[in-house]
Amino acid sequence: QALRVSVIYSVISVPLGLALSLGAALLLNQKIRGVAILRSIYYMPTIISGVAVAMLWRWLFNAQFGMVNILLGKIGIRGPMWLTDERWALTAIIIASFWGLGGAMLIYLAGLQGIPSELYEAAEIDGATEQAKFRYITLPMISHVTFFNLVLGIIGALQLFTDAYVMTGGGPNRATEVAVLLMYNTAFTNFRYSMANAMAVVLFFIILALTVFQLKVLNRV
Repeated sequence: QALRVSVIYSVISVPLGLALSLGAALLLNQKIRGVAILRSIYYMPTIISGVAVAMLWRWLFNAQFGMVNILLGKIGIRGPMWLTDERWALTAIIIASFWGLGGAMLIYLAGLQGIPSELYEAAEIDGATEQAKFRYITLPMISHVTFFNLVLGIIGALQLFTDAYVMTGGGPNRATEVAVLLMYNTAFTNFRYSMANAMAVVLFFIILALTVFQLKVLNRV
């Protein structure tokens, strides 16, 4: 069950996180006044303590007085119970994970700034649209950056602990009990240290296998 929850979390949060990070990097790569300040503001959440951020999101997703449901009510939508509903608890944690996309955004931004401007100038001379330039120049030129962020994203997603522990404690009904949280409960709640160690070894080899596979794919691109 814990591995299933971790896989669902990873499959949803990592691709969406990459897309949002790339979108933010594209916006912050524009030559506009004050862009350096905007970059700093967007990156700042990544340096805040994980526990503090998880508590913040726990309050935001509170079913009675949380800001999320209040805003939904303003537009005529009745918000769900979020953290106490099996159907929505993991979704809330996935949404909260997007708070810290500044790291991937910064890496994407560095990759975008490394693309030679001559390629875009040649494409404009040939009459390429913005969509064509993005598809045939930007995406291929940052493919290695995307794979790098993908590797880091999957490793981080499979090691999720703080948000699940603080926001839901693994509930309701184990709907958000990810692999690392299960290890923690096994070791420090049930005092089954050997079992927890065995789980950690299994998770280590799963992450290692996925990382090696991704690196091999990256080398072939």
